[in-house]
Amino acid sequence: MTDPFDIYARFYDPDLGDLDADLDFYEQFAARCGSPILELGCGTGRVLLPLAREGYCITGIDASAEMLERARAKITSEELGERVTLAQQEMAKLELDRRFNMAFAALNSFAHLHTTDEQLQALVRMQRHLNPGGLLILDMFNPDMGRLLDARGQVTLAKVIPAPATGHRLMRFYSEEVDLARQLIHTTYIVDEIDAEGNVQRTLFPFTLRYLFRYELELLLRHAGFEVEAIYGSYDLDEFSGDSEKLIAVARRPQ
Repeated sequence: MTDPFDIYARFYDPDLGDLDADLDFYEQFAARCGSPILELGCGTGRVLLPLAREGYCITGIDASAEMLERARAKITSEELGERVTLAQQEMAKLELDRRFNMAFAALNSFAHLHTTDEQLQALVRMQRHLNPGGLLILDMFNPDMGRLLDARGQVTLAKVIPAPATGHRLMRFYSEEVDLARQLIHTTYIVDEIDAEGNVQRTLFPFTLRYLFRYELELLLRHAGFEVEAIYGSYDLDEFSGDSEKLIAVARRPQ
């Protein structure tokens, strides 16, 4: 099984690996729920590893074999294998042999499901993998209609970053086009890798996100058998508003 994120796996850590704004948020809920924990779309282990270091037993799934391979190397290096289990699976086809006290999909991972049927199928499977009273946390972005209407395929420079493994310089651009009728954002990352001699290798990574609105997300959760505990607008647990950057749902499997 291959996944489009295999293309981007080698750039993920230089690009997003040092993002830590959400780590205290997940550690707070992990302390409340306890082990075992499930991360849906764990990537290279950005959130999974800090939780394992804190002593939690955690399972991570991802559809990308390359992402999991990089996570596995870190787990081995830090000798965390007794606390961490990895599996190559898709959210909508989740099938594990255990239940969890907490499950979460960080940083828009749930938005990679592109239809209501896929989203609902994934949520039903997530609910079945939680213990009674277990929590599901979905971290999504709050759709900014102004930005969505302005996305017309223009190419924008996002960041210039070093690639520690090679010493090369990475320039990441992005382009977005929005299908308002289907609530889809078609994105292409363009990564130029520049070596010491100035040679450029370009990688194109196309992917699609489906954005959700607050009450649409709540309805999906309830239809999948969850009780919605809270909707937050930030990692600081601020109340959600129309101006919030984040749309974070915390839902519970009934007792």
